[in-house]
Amino acid sequence: MKLLITGAGGQLGREWVDFCKDHGVSYNSFSSTELDITDDDKVDKIIADEAPDVLINCAAYTKVDDAEENKQTALKINAESVKELADVCKRHNVKLVHYSTDYVFSGSISDKENNPEGYKEEDSTDPVNAYGYSKLKGEEAIKNSGCEFLILRVSWLCGQYGHNFIKTMLKLGSERDELNVVNDQFGSPTFADQVVEQTFELLQQNKTGLYHLSSEGITTWHHFSKEIFKQKGINVNVNPVSSAEFPTKAKRPFFSKLSTQKISNVDGVPILDWKAGLQRLLKQL
Repeated sequence: MKLLITGAGGQLGREWVDFCKDHGVSYNSFSSTELDITDDDKVDKIIADEAPDVLINCAAYTKVDDAEENKQTALKINAESVKELADVCKRHNVKLVHYSTDYVFSGSISDKENNPEGYKEEDSTDPVNAYGYSKLKGEEAIKNSGCEFLILRVSWLCGQYGHNFIKTMLKLGSERDELNVVNDQFGSPTFADQVVEQTFELLQQNKTGLYHLSSEGITTWHHFSKEIFKQKGINVNVNPVSSAEFPTKAKRPFFSKLSTQKISNVDGVPILDWKAGLQRLLKQL
């Protein structure tokens, strides 16, 4: 199985490159500067020349707040370009792996009450911000393309590369004695190395369709930060605050836990509790 990885300079893309090197998987990779997925002709030529079995698309517009003022840019990268990727994969008989987000859901408090185990793959989508809307349009484009695909939704993505909540907390924890962290947004972190391992296992088993990849359990950003400091032995006073005290350009869902029921039914795909996943990542860092 030969892979072609786009967005290889990002948090998830770099994890894929490491995995391929460590496991002897045949691959070629392109960072977003090496291959701009909005360049349709170049995308088509590279896929034709490389002739991969699977295209792993890790390229995306992920600046949630900026997307509110740059809706067209977010749509171009997360939807229009993804449509072209899917069409190219269809033409060249390449399987497309694409990553989406928990932000395709509304994340209302009532949804938390109705879905205590998290959103299932078949639950109704209703994004509350421009980023989530652009990612949903990308999903729809893939489904309508006729290509063979795996769409994998992740939430609160954290890994050893790039910027993420864990790295931010570790930095702040080394600089301050006291922090205020939001305690009314519920979800579960997804760890980049596990995403890659789980995706590869799905590919090995020739699975297709839509899957949620996340950790077992549910937490808030406040409790997540406290666990980070606890595991690292950092003494910081973490105060719980409401989202209203941290206004952002883009509205955030109050509830974005993704159900892991479907993925847990796939043989050979272990699902770690979020605290165990955190412990594993902190060792890597």
